[in-house]
Amino acid sequence: MPAWLSYRPADFLLFSPRSYWRLFELENAALWPLPPIALLLGLALPVLLLRRRPATDRAAALLLAAAWAWVGWSFLWQRYAPINWAAAYLAPLFGLQALLFLELAVRRDGLRLREGLDPQAATGFALIGYALLLHPLTAPLAGRPLAGAEVFGIAPDPTAILTLGIALLQPPDSARRLLFLIPSLWLAASAATLLTLEAPEGWIPTVTLALVCLLGLLGLWRAHWAGRRRSPQNQAPRDGDQRHAGDGRGIGKLSE
Repeated sequence: MPAWLSYRPADFLLFSPRSYWRLFELENAALWPLPPIALLLGLALPVLLLRRRPATDRAAALLLAAAWAWVGWSFLWQRYAPINWAAAYLAPLFGLQALLFLELAVRRDGLRLREGLDPQAATGFALIGYALLLHPLTAPLAGRPLAGAEVFGIAPDPTAILTLGIALLQPPDSARRLLFLIPSLWLAASAATLLTLEAPEGWIPTVTLALVCLLGLLGLWRAHWAGRRRSPQNQAPRDGDQRHAGDGRGIGKLSE
């Protein structure tokens, strides 16, 4: 038992930070010129959704389905799984997320924007902008080459962050809540890996998850109090009801 207590989380990783970051350089080089094309397609997503038409909503859902399927197969299964056995179990979840977007693409009331710009929607747009424009810059800011930039549709972290932004923009119902599950699971796994590698980038998925959870709790709290305001006990009685309750004639009329 004392020998087990001497282990640290880093001792269970089978790869070094250099090997991990090198994966993105190899992936971008192997797929070139797909990374800049994927970035342009990602920039088209909010444009498609802002048009608020069934055809453009369907195109956005199909684009997200393709991104999740590609990242799950090309990056997780083909490149990440050989150095991290856990990636082989996470890759099928990316396929499930792709199927969820395909299901939304064929639904009449599938992927679409919610009405208004509340804090949840504003955060959704901020996450989309960060995933597309700022997250690729974490590589040069951390002293790594730009060739290793993490791009939406190629790397899992920006794809998951953008998807959470899309999910925050959806009308609240049970079907669209499923959009949060797999991206959140991936970001939790990514945060654990990066923090174990002692990489400062580990705070990015950590803060993203904390922010989304906070907004989720806030949404539940608002829905709870909105429901209480609409409950019959909290509705003010009508004038006729007050008059009959005061003089007893309402009961008399019923007895007649």
